[in-house]
Amino acid sequence: MLEKYLLDCDAALADTYADAPRQALLALARERLIDRPHGDLPRWMAALAALPQGPVDCDLGANALRIGLHGQHDIEAVKAALEGLIPWRKGPFDFFGVEVDTEWRSDWKWQRVAPHLSPLAGRKVLDVGCGSGYHCWRMAAAGAAQVVGIDPTILFLVQYLAVKRFAADAPVWFLPVRMEELPAEQQNFDTVLSMGVLYHRRSPLDHILELKGALVSGGELVLETLVVEGDAQTVLMPEDRYAVMRNVFFLPSVAMLKTWLQRCGFVDIRCVDESTTTVGEQRSTDWMRFQSLPDFLDPEDPSLTREGYPAPRRAVLVARKP
Repeated sequence: MLEKYLLDCDAALADTYADAPRQALLALARERLIDRPHGDLPRWMAALAALPQGPVDCDLGANALRIGLHGQHDIEAVKAALEGLIPWRKGPFDFFGVEVDTEWRSDWKWQRVAPHLSPLAGRKVLDVGCGSGYHCWRMAAAGAAQVVGIDPTILFLVQYLAVKRFAADAPVWFLPVRMEELPAEQQNFDTVLSMGVLYHRRSPLDHILELKGALVSGGELVLETLVVEGDAQTVLMPEDRYAVMRNVFFLPSVAMLKTWLQRCGFVDIRCVDESTTTVGEQRSTDWMRFQSLPDFLDPEDPSLTREGYPAPRRAVLVARKP
């Protein structure tokens, strides 16, 4: 199954990447999926194989992305297969009436972001750090000609394949690679999204420049990241952990983030949303049973993290590459 998927990726991406960079990307994917796979990959693939066969009627534009119809297949068997892919972090999904209540209500984020995107019809889109691919499917439903999601987490790729199994014709592809592993300065996407990635980067400006290099001239960047309140000189670097996470480095103010984008050469920079992340949007569920946002906040003062920093606040900025 994975061999065929890589062959399909090769064919699908032939108009996006030239042969040499495309083969380099596929070689990385092959190493991580076939040559040196994650130890749990056989178990995840068995869960995937236990799902019914497609294609079926899908609604990729639904808030709970719908695969098939309630009662179309044995609900308990479908649920058991999907439980083999726990934890589910980004969604939600509905597989034949089985409601996968993911850790994140990614549909809420989509509702904040979607009204501010340039029309996606006919565009090639790159989604960096795409997780399960939830937003990739939503963009395909909005008319994107091709959506490429990248994320190094192999379980997320298998969760994506659980949808692709039934929506094979949708122009959505997933590569298990990091942004810095994409061929540089290819300028082959009309829209690039980086949501929930920047604060994990030790060098945020390098990440922004990598995103810029993936865009065509006139292309649109959608950047969502953790921010703090403050002026154009404000940026927070946690001493150690932030909201229990070790890999958080720079949390700028919106004004500082605009300066970063400007210094990296972007124009028409605007903040289209800024909001505090709530425990309704990110929380533990039966489909993600580990600690989540409520456990990361100060139990006496939820406006603070456990470390005493401002609680998670996220901003979405949209900018254009000249």
